[in-house]
Amino acid sequence: MMKLDKDLLSIQEVRNLIQQAKEAQKILATFTQQEIDGIVKTMAEEGMRASRWLAKVAAEETQIGVYEDKIIKNLFSTKRVYEYIKDLKTVGIIHADEKNRVYDIAEPMGVVAGLTPTTNPTSTALFKALIALKSRNAIVFSPHPRAADCTCQTAEIMHKAAVRAGAPKGIIGSIYYPTMEATNLLMKHPDISVILATGGSGMVKAAYSSGKPAYGVGPGNVPAYIERSADVKKAVDDIIDSKTF
Repeated sequence: MMKLDKDLLSIQEVRNLIQQAKEAQKILATFTQQEIDGIVKTMAEEGMRASRWLAKVAAEETQIGVYEDKIIKNLFSTKRVYEYIKDLKTVGIIHADEKNRVYDIAEPMGVVAGLTPTTNPTSTALFKALIALKSRNAIVFSPHPRAADCTCQTAEIMHKAAVRAGAPKGIIGSIYYPTMEATNLLMKHPDISVILATGGSGMVKAAYSSGKPAYGVGPGNVPAYIERSADVKKAVDDIIDSKTF
């Protein structure tokens, strides 16, 4: 009976979050490039400030990873990602080929479903929130059940920062009671336009099978091959660093 209650609660939660995100995204879609860039800048700065705290709650909740390394990853997902996207044009005409009279015009997709893993829950949520709003989309996160609290805290921090900078309420949301049923509903809901899926092979496969456009990233703990032209000592050092990070 308790499982049934949780499933029903999570399903209703998904419906509410998507409805709020859809309405907020309609407003965000009308924003200028300057307004969008101001929101994203504020989000990135708030994410940087929260990087240490979010690393702590992620390590404590999931019991996975190294706290100090998670700080670095959170900073990478805010500072470095922001530096890469801050000057990109995402509103109106973003490229013009006057000779052939071809113009690229940026349009938002709508509401993004953001699936996040237990291994890197906060850093993944940070950068997905930034790129979603940079492109005038809303995003609703479905956390891994073993990382629900830290992911929801991340979403809340980014949402408050975005709203403080002028974004409409509801533009970022996260499922507080994640279940398989809720995640499936999120991916297949008619008001979801695209899926950003990071996690296990099964989850990524489900995202690609949802009937929606999807970008999936699965497990990264793979064998490493060193080609003969490589600097072998440096390659070995880098592999050891990456596998123990």
